[in-house]
Amino acid sequence: MKMRLIQNMSTIAEYPAPECPAGRVIKIAVIGASGVGKTALVVRFLTRRFIGDYERNSGTLYTREIQVDGEQVAIQVQDTPGVQVCGLSGEQVARSVRWADAVVLVYSVTDRQSFELVGQLHQQVRQVHPDSRVPVALVANKADLLHAKQVEPQQGLKLAGALGCAFCQVSASENYNDVHNAFHLLCRDLNKQPPPPSGSEKRRTSLIPRPKSPNMQDLKRRFKQALSAKVRTVTSV
Repeated sequence: MKMRLIQNMSTIAEYPAPECPAGRVIKIAVIGASGVGKTALVVRFLTRRFIGDYERNSGTLYTREIQVDGEQVAIQVQDTPGVQVCGLSGEQVARSVRWADAVVLVYSVTDRQSFELVGQLHQQVRQVHPDSRVPVALVANKADLLHAKQVEPQQGLKLAGALGCAFCQVSASENYNDVHNAFHLLCRDLNKQPPPPSGSEKRRTSLIPRPKSPNMQDLKRRFKQALSAKVRTVTSV
């Protein structure tokens, strides 16, 4: 299923969760510091395309169907707002992690601070899911920018080992296969797990708000404006 690009090719429109014959939906949250290339990674994975410039992301949910080990599944990827190194929002990260079945922690090899932030983000993931049932992958982006590199591959691999998660070094701009493999490995691991009982999934969904698309927010804003105008009219009469 193709996805439509909007807003000057800078973002992907959100689609309703596709009807999946197996009824399986995989939810992945992508978390990291600002400017590490989270949106580029997500777009590259879902569309094979690389777009150089993006508007600052306020949190977008991307949805489509993919093949995992020959099985058709629905995948939802939440592209979270960039976390500021000096202004880490625990609740912001926690909301995304609660929603997700798996987490991708991203840093840029050209940004030492984004690498040092990973440990704090991983700690927050495990605070929300202390039983380690939610798999985590560490992705080092911008591997092609050798002239600006501040973090060596061995350092990323060592950190991943200490955190107990998978590690991939990729270049969203140059290599689709590496990006695809990073996400696809998580999808394969999740697809092997039995889906949660319908009752627990229902309770989880009712307690944790799902990511809102820009379109839905706009519709709610317009509805409130129309309702306010109607109230003012009745009051004046």
